[in-house]
Amino acid sequence: MTEILLIRHGETDWNVEKRLQGHHDIDLNREGVRQVAALGRALLDEPLDAIFSSDLKRALGTAQGIAIPRGMSVQLHKGLRERCFGALEGLLHPEIHARYPDEYAAWKRRDIDANYPPGEFQAETLREFSARAIAAITGLANTPGCRKIAIVTHGGVLDSVYRHARNMGYEHPRDFDVLNASINRVSWDGAHFQILKWADVAHLAHATLDESDNAA
Repeated sequence: MTEILLIRHGETDWNVEKRLQGHHDIDLNREGVRQVAALGRALLDEPLDAIFSSDLKRALGTAQGIAIPRGMSVQLHKGLRERCFGALEGLLHPEIHARYPDEYAAWKRRDIDANYPPGEFQAETLREFSARAIAAITGLANTPGCRKIAIVTHGGVLDSVYRHARNMGYEHPRDFDVLNASINRVSWDGAHFQILKWADVAHLAHATLDESDNAA
């Protein structure tokens, strides 16, 4: 049995603006840096055998906030990247709706085989992305000698793992949270994921109070 701490990266300006990030390599913003510091403190005494991360800066910066205080290294894995949305990346939601109305409608109804025009990067269908994300997570969960690992990744990957664990199709509207800098605990028995605790952000609320006290 392997326990996975599945962590979404901290906040970016594009998260705040609701600008589609995908494979675009966006840094954490000031709030994201604060979230990462709080996350690192919360996990400092948690036993971890390894820390893995998407190679995009927003995920790597989050993973380093966990690893550096512990004296650990981060192992990068491109399979943990967010879904690539092709030409839709870099656009605000209303801009996508205006420029690509058919693609926008397919995205919103979670059409698993819809593809999008290529942009700076080649788009993935939801089916392709989900298969890639689940394969990456299961591969890391099967790492020899690892009983508890942290994986820092993106919202779409968390969504895929949750749906896979619950046997929930993509046509089902998302009725669960996928939060920046959240800790999502999942077990892997070699065949199945089980959700242990989801969308834990208690560490972020406590950090706000602590930082306010220090600032005063």
